[in-house]
Amino acid sequence: MSDNYLNVVDVEATCWEGTPPSGQVNEIIEVGVCVLDLDAGQRVARRRIMVRPGCSRVSDFCTRLTGITQDEVDAGVDFGTACAILRDELSSRSRPWASWGDYDRKQFQRQCSPGGAPYPFGGRHTNAKAIFAQSHGMRKRLGMSQALEHAGLALEGRHHRGADDAWNIAALVIHLLRRGGWPSR
Repeated sequence: MSDNYLNVVDVEATCWEGTPPSGQVNEIIEVGVCVLDLDAGQRVARRRIMVRPGCSRVSDFCTRLTGITQDEVDAGVDFGTACAILRDELSSRSRPWASWGDYDRKQFQRQCSPGGAPYPFGGRHTNAKAIFAQSHGMRKRLGMSQALEHAGLALEGRHHRGADDAWNIAALVIHLLRRGGWPSR
């Protein structure tokens, strides 16, 4: 088995239809990870980490969008523990990682700002959305579901669920690998 793995990460965060209620901010409530064997071009593991937000509640809008409920996040781990799981169980400090766009990376950076949990990732992040657009000669960067359609791939699971989106993004990375569009290691 290869030791050339990539963690494909997708997060879901608290969100509102309009302005957040007073004192609430976007906080990660789910971390989805799909481990991809780059040499074999295969998805080899799937992980879902539910995260209990520190100061926000899951709005009705957020539940309609993601399917995630307040009860689910209440049963989750705190953000620091989620970062430790990424680091200790998914080798996130030493393994390169990818996400669809930069939102996920920036959200982790915000929540890991001084005084927060240690940033769980190493420095090798790839914006799969930008690579997809470049590989397909597109000026406009497509959303994940549009990119799946463009690539002739089916959406598996529920859109806006971290574990399902990470799984689907990994399928797009495999698509890019097969067409020679994924950056060499």
